[in-house]
Parts: sequence; structure tokens; C-alpha cells
Amino acid sequence: MRPITTAIDAATDDAISRVAAARGITRDEFAADAIRRAVRADEELTAFVQVGIDAADQGELIPQDVVFAELRERRRRLRNG
Repeated sequence: MRPITTAIDAATDDAISRVAAARGITRDEFAADAIRRAVRADEELTAFVQVGIDAADQGELIPQDVVFAELRERRRRLRNG
């Protein structure tokens, strides 16, 4: 394991203490887990965006009016349950 140090505001510091205590882990364990989850989420987002870039590079594009029609329909379904 490699140590990492950073400055955080008091409110976040207090929240880390509360959450770590509630989970029964140390502040360091909480911080390491949070960083791992943030890195994983960022890597997943980057991969997801790359799929779109690769598709666009191959000419696999969806016209804007089709995208917005699908979004409007999705919003309508969510509102109507």
C-alpha cells in the first residue's frame, strides 16, 4: 500500500469520521475505499464515452431529432409511471 495525503475541509473531515464509524472501519479504510470507487467510476465513464467516440468515428451516428424524441418519450414514461 502507498500512502496519499490531501487537505480537505472540516465538514468533509467530520463526515468521513461519522461515516467510517457507522461502517465500523477506520478513516483510512473509508478513504481508500472511496478513492477506489471514484477511480473505478471514472474508468467506467471513460470507457463508455470511448464506445460513443468509436461509433461516431465509424459513422454510426444518431440524428439529433431522433435522440430528442427518445428522450422526450423516456421523460413521458417516467412522469406517467
